[in-house]
Amino acid sequence: MSTLPESPVEVAFVGRSNVGKSSLINALANRKQLAKVSNTPGRTQLINLFETPSKGTIVDLPGYGYAKVPGRIRAGWEKMIVGYLLEREELEMVFVLVDGEIGPTKLDVQMLEHLRENEVPHTIVATKHDKVKSSKRDTRKRDLAAGCEVAQKDVMWVSASSGVGIDSLRNAVNGILGKAK
Repeated sequence: MSTLPESPVEVAFVGRSNVGKSSLINALANRKQLAKVSNTPGRTQLINLFETPSKGTIVDLPGYGYAKVPGRIRAGWEKMIVGYLLEREELEMVFVLVDGEIGPTKLDVQMLEHLRENEVPHTIVATKHDKVKSSKRDTRKRDLAAGCEVAQKDVMWVSASSGVGIDSLRNAVNGILGKAK
């Protein structure tokens, strides 16, 4: 982590491959191509840093889980992600993205357990709100929260494509990064 540039305060986004991290970061920044979006899981292969006007930093971590890359590369990502999450002193909050359409996977649950065990501050963000049928949203919200072992009120629901929840998440991120001044 010593090779990363200095930053007064950081928030990180982590989640499985294809959960929509890059799309969400673009929606938060209100820019279409700040973070590279791909239909192929595993395109984010490095720790990507985005400096904000407040001089705080948004961090886009590689996705965990399925990706069309060799196993040795995936293993390197895990070491890089865990090293960053546990060693980066500037890190104030980890936003753990969980696919709202399918709910938490085994890897999501493992990530949440790891963060809890190491007392890393985190917030669960359910992505793809627009993909969940309105008739099933209440059930999905209840089940997703239960699968993540948190109360429903502790999950932020967003959609990068429809804009649902983006302002609330942006306010949360800016509130944390505002400490950089």
